[in-house]
Amino acid sequence: MLSFQQYLDKVNGAIAALKYPERPALLYAPIAYTMDLGGKRIRPVLTLMACEALGGNANDTLDAAVGLEMFHNFTLLHDDVMDRADMRRGKPTVHCRWNDNVAILSGDTMLTLATQLVARSGRMELIELFNRTAIEIYEGQQHDMDFESRDDVTIDEYMEMIRLKTSVLLGCACKMGALVASAREDDAETLYQMGVDLGLAFQLQDDWLDVWGDPKTFGKEIGGDIANNKKTFLLINALNRAEGENANELKRWLSTGDERRDDKVRAVTAIYERLGLKELARKEIEQYSDRALQALAHVQIGTAAREAFTTLINRLTRRDR
Repeated sequence: MLSFQQYLDKVNGAIAALKYPERPALLYAPIAYTMDLGGKRIRPVLTLMACEALGGNANDTLDAAVGLEMFHNFTLLHDDVMDRADMRRGKPTVHCRWNDNVAILSGDTMLTLATQLVARSGRMELIELFNRTAIEIYEGQQHDMDFESRDDVTIDEYMEMIRLKTSVLLGCACKMGALVASAREDDAETLYQMGVDLGLAFQLQDDWLDVWGDPKTFGKEIGGDIANNKKTFLLINALNRAEGENANELKRWLSTGDERRDDKVRAVTAIYERLGLKELARKEIEQYSDRALQALAHVQIGTAAREAFTTLINRLTRRDR
């Protein structure tokens, strides 16, 4: 097994080597811009790690891994348009730097490029897994949009939404690596579940960081979910738990427009803290992180691979900080 940084270097090298046509510039320049923004590259690294952990060669799955990263970034382009997000990884989003139409069409092209990269494997099981995962992600995004007009969203519904929208892609990344390594079916499925549980912890962590994170490392403006009344683990719990003045104040702030954004973020954050949601969310993150570690314990891999995955899980869920 290599180190996380060595796998990351492989992924970044492969992404840097991608060649795009020069024309039409407004189609391909935003793709290059998006892929150059960086990011944690968790999904492709998981694919490479899973492949080598189960006896394969990471280089054999590099195209598919980069395809997953391309697909992930395609979803971000479209998400940013739908969410009217201004910043991504500390830089202007594509629809802000160019416009909505450019973001949509460049995103469509990224989806096709991603599919081509996965198809280079020549393995039908990878293509089927990728396509099934893509459909699940679209379903999750639709649920997320449906929640915008509902005040009765439950925590169970929310967890299912983030499982589809975020977690299944991490599961797919792990299973792709296992399939390329010709791993046993039970190991491939267990690694898939590990990735899903890690994805749930990771998204809950993202909810937490949107309120209490450091904007220098978060890559997005803090408080965006609060400002947009986005149904997150925190807001849903607040709506369920708030009583009396907390409930009245929360209702008032949810009807406040952009003109008082900063005041709204501070006030709703204070409500979350009074309701104990900062600690509740941390416990939930740790629960899913533990589930990922428990799944990992049932995969037949060597000590070095197990330690590498354990370190990554703890790092991504900030349990070691």
